[in-house]
Amino acid sequence: MAQQGIQLDGAKFCCSICLDLLKDPVAIPCGHSYCMSCIKSCWDEEDQKKIYSCPQCRQTFTPRPVLVKNTMLAELLEELKKTGLQATPPDRCYAGPGDVACDVCTGRKLKALKSCLVCLASYCEQHLQPHYDAAPLKKHKLVKATMKLQENICSRHDEVMKIFCRTDQQSICYLCSMDEHKGHNTVSAAAERTERQKELGVSRQKIQQRIQDREKDVKVLQQEVEAINLSADKAVEDSEKIFTELVRLIEKRSSDVKEQIRSQQKAEASRAEELQEKLKQEIAELKRKDAELEQLSHTEDHTHFLHNYPSLSRLSESTDSPSTNIRPLRYFEDVTAAVSEARDKLQGILTEEWPKISLTVTEVDVLLPQPEPKTRAEFLQYSRQITLDPNTAYTHLSLSEGNRKATFIGEEQLYSSHPDRFTEWFQVLSREGLTGRCYWEVEWSGTAVSIAVSYKDISRTGSECQFGYNDKSWALYCYSNSYHFKYNNITTLIPGFRSSRVGVYLDHRAGIMSFYSVSGTMTLLHRVQTTFTQPLYPGFWHYIGATAELSKLK
Repeated sequence: MAQQGIQLDGAKFCCSICLDLLKDPVAIPCGHSYCMSCIKSCWDEEDQKKIYSCPQCRQTFTPRPVLVKNTMLAELLEELKKTGLQATPPDRCYAGPGDVACDVCTGRKLKALKSCLVCLASYCEQHLQPHYDAAPLKKHKLVKATMKLQENICSRHDEVMKIFCRTDQQSICYLCSMDEHKGHNTVSAAAERTERQKELGVSRQKIQQRIQDREKDVKVLQQEVEAINLSADKAVEDSEKIFTELVRLIEKRSSDVKEQIRSQQKAEASRAEELQEKLKQEIAELKRKDAELEQLSHTEDHTHFLHNYPSLSRLSESTDSPSTNIRPLRYFEDVTAAVSEARDKLQGILTEEWPKISLTVTEVDVLLPQPEPKTRAEFLQYSRQITLDPNTAYTHLSLSEGNRKATFIGEEQLYSSHPDRFTEWFQVLSREGLTGRCYWEVEWSGTAVSIAVSYKDISRTGSECQFGYNDKSWALYCYSNSYHFKYNNITTLIPGFRSSRVGVYLDHRAGIMSFYSVSGTMTLLHRVQTTFTQPLYPGFWHYIGATAELSKLK
């Protein structure tokens, strides 16, 4: 009865290599038992090294131990088989495609639980146990089961690569360090890992900072998109309202003209009809008199004729007839001409203003500020062709080269009077107002010039209209041996060599304006960071004899 209560664990009678019940069991010197065929196969693979080890505890033996069948254990197993002892638990997990298989299992292999970086082998739960039990194995480095263990083996010497060559930036084994890597800067793989780990930490910090920056950018862009949609919706609504008001105004004027025409038509037609009725009455009266006179002309009684003739021959006052004042019959054609003229003027205004409206729409810039160009080729992507406005030029400035070049001369030019003309300082502005991102270059010569940008509403008279001496203009003053920048009457000295060509970069939306000395390279002279509230117009100030020309850029 006592025997019936004994519960046996089949796993304790299994070979740790094939994971099946022991067949022809043998015990090796360390005390672990295996199937004779399993341990023979295992040691046959170790014959080249002449060192034989226990698959479980890794104890080594030299020479190869002689294997003798354990008769008592074999008989015990035969008896246990009759009781229905199972070799492996039903929940045993076998390795499938893509799984890391146990290197010790024979036959159908189980999934590996851990890989040993010292043994360079992977173990299932059962075969891993010695690494937890045996003192020498406890020091081994266990990691999650991986198929990449072979990467740790030197392909040339078949040794574990525990050294890192910093000279060649690769992992090597100790034999490599004494051979082709001799004299190189080598450290242990662990030491290199420590250094790289520090770099990894710095890299992660940079990545995390960049992630934060990009998340902020995403948030800003999201806000931009919302602002775009709101602004666009409002612009559409306002534009529709304005054009609707314009259409209503035109319809109102059309209705007014129609009403006036009809009113005038009625009045003129009524007058004509009234006159027509009077003429008809006069005709009837004249026909009656003519009949009476005809009858009188046939009477033979002289006394009767003489008595009635005076009264019959007397005519009443004639009604005014339009035939007495003949003129071309134009009637309301002049109205059509006047309306056509108004239409042509309105079309002209819309045609003139439409490019400005369209350009304003296309120059809407709502993305994050773009990085400022670095090379001249990058700057030239934003180049703009600019011309000078003769209506703004001081009378001693001569414009040439298609109004791109301005020269100070002694002879006064025959410019017509214009309210935009500078009258106090030797200055000129461009025709074109700039927004968005723009770039232009100026070639100058002479004693001194200023290369400036200005709002269009800058004063044209008085001392405050000089570029840089007010809050409506920004000016780089170029002299033969120095530069200085001026805004709102505040001067900033700029050290640097003299250059006859100056490039100007404008990012209107970002509020950035930069001046560069252009030669073989782009040398920054001065940068402005502000908020521009109006389009900017390039311009020049000249000293006597100086010239400045807007360069043609391809």
